[in-house]
Amino acid sequence: MRVFVTGGTGTIGTAVVSELVAHDHTVTALARSQASADALRAAGAQPLRGDLADLEVLRAGAGDAEGVVSLAFSRDYSSSEAVERGMREEEAALAALGQALVGSDRPLVVVSGTPWVPGRLATEADPLPTDGPVARRALSVTAALALSDRGVRACAVRMPRTVHDDGRGGFAGLLTAAARRSGVAGYPGDGTQRWPAVHAADAASLFRLALEAAPAGTAWHAVADEGDPVGDIAAVIGRRLDLPVRPLPVEDFGPFGPLFALDQPASSAHTRQVLGWVPTHPGQLADLERLSA
Repeated sequence: MRVFVTGGTGTIGTAVVSELVAHDHTVTALARSQASADALRAAGAQPLRGDLADLEVLRAGAGDAEGVVSLAFSRDYSSSEAVERGMREEEAALAALGQALVGSDRPLVVVSGTPWVPGRLATEADPLPTDGPVARRALSVTAALALSDRGVRACAVRMPRTVHDDGRGGFAGLLTAAARRSGVAGYPGDGTQRWPAVHAADAASLFRLALEAAPAGTAWHAVADEGDPVGDIAAVIGRRLDLPVRPLPVEDFGPFGPLFALDQPASSAHTRQVLGWVPTHPGQLADLERLSA
């Protein structure tokens, strides 16, 4: 299959491009810089120069492809305003990609986060929350899935709070970065709240399975670890970086503070049963053991 990928050089995207190439798909991927283009060529993909705001480039990439995987999102998490700008950019990009596929029955695989449900594991049947600091992302994904009624085989792969690789990435990676800056391996709340996680390579295999076989209008969970307590995550970070571990005010964690404080475990039982997805890589806590001071 000829596949167009956005975000192909990020933590998830790098693994997705490698997974697709390894399974004989032909990949063209958006490249915002020469360094990204070089990395994509080295991975066996053809770069298409542009960024997520270049809607005509996105339409052209999707129009020439037999399937699309959309992973790109702004990396600016410095403020609530920056996150909001990133969500608006993503919203416009998904709309452009979807427009290029209307009436074609070609797949569009989009990325979102797993929902949180008070008191239990979130499942694939649970809707995404449409309130809170990242509600716009849920609305964008819901709009993309609605393209199933217009001849697009749209589906969503919901990612847990931490997508890791070699001890880096996701919410746990943000905690690690904050610990390096502050000299404290901190966490919000009492540390009992749980974060689900997945290794990037395992997530990549699910994106491929969804691209190849997922029915239109469906959602899938790339969850390998249903939920590790945040206090346990911080304890590993503190031990590996030789830093003290203690709770910190939610406000210390910036725009993601309210999300960090939520208990948000999630299940992937349906995904494993229906798509045959089997995670095989190290879990979140084991991967954090790779950190070095």
